[in-house]
Amino acid sequence: MNLPNKLTMMRVILIPFFVFFMLTDFVPYSGLIALAIFIVASITDFLDGRIARKYNLITNFGKFMDPLADKLLVCSAMICLIPIGLLPAWIVIIIIAREFVISGFRLIASDNGIVIAASWWGKWKTVCQMFMVIVLILEIYFPILYYPGLVLTYAALVLTIVSLIDYLVKNKDVLKEQK
Repeated sequence: MNLPNKLTMMRVILIPFFVFFMLTDFVPYSGLIALAIFIVASITDFLDGRIARKYNLITNFGKFMDPLADKLLVCSAMICLIPIGLLPAWIVIIIIAREFVISGFRLIASDNGIVIAASWWGKWKTVCQMFMVIVLILEIYFPILYYPGLVLTYAALVLTIVSLIDYLVKNKDVLKEQK
């Protein structure tokens, strides 16, 4: 397993630790510990892609697992933010529904021998969602971040919808080319 794929797997392994600290209130500053874990996991997303492209270490495993690891990390974080009142459930449902639709599309494409890489809209969506999670967790300790968190939440929602539409339009032929 090459370094980018190890970083991707590290991101997946960090998720349960993030969730534990995010949902635990008997550990002092557990939200800040969760935030640190989330930031480290988010940095691995940036690093694995950069290293894979720079050193030509792109693999089909990485093409499949990297976006899945991102979805698991961000969706886990957003679900954790619902019960503490920092993120409305309806927004999380829309974002997760988009991820299921895209994953389904990728599965159909894969069955037809097509590997669909992430688009720039999808990458910006993920970056915006990651910043949103960071700001919303910080809002627990710094309520002044309420409005920046709100702006990032709706920006992430808009980017989620735009990236879905872009993805469906660019890949509509995948459904037509079924075996």
